[in-house]
Amino acid sequence: MEIQGAALRIYVDDLETAIPFYERLTGGRAMSFARGGVQVAAVGSFLLMSGPEAELEVLRKVTATIAVKDVEEAYQVLTGLGARIIAGPVATPVGHNLIAMHPDGAVFEYVDQAG
Repeated sequence: MEIQGAALRIYVDDLETAIPFYERLTGGRAMSFARGGVQVAAVGSFLLMSGPEAELEVLRKVTATIAVKDVEEAYQVLTGLGARIIAGPVATPVGHNLIAMHPDGAVFEYVDQAG
């Protein structure tokens, strides 16, 4: 499994207000989408999230988002190493993701991009 990077999760009250700061900080443009009731903007190495607290409460349990070349391959490696798949793999607006709990209890989201 090839890990290509990681994204830090930032929970904000107002996504539209937060985006310009992170665009200037990273020099990049935000890619925004909705997932359930949560609004998400990917800006550089940051994932900004805003939405109802009940939905954010669940998302806050995920330590980080790990970019991989192929989520299906990540699924095979993770399960082979004893990780428990909590959700997915599922299609997203930009590729696929899954959420896994490592044997030590840490929870990570793994994502790939459709290409």
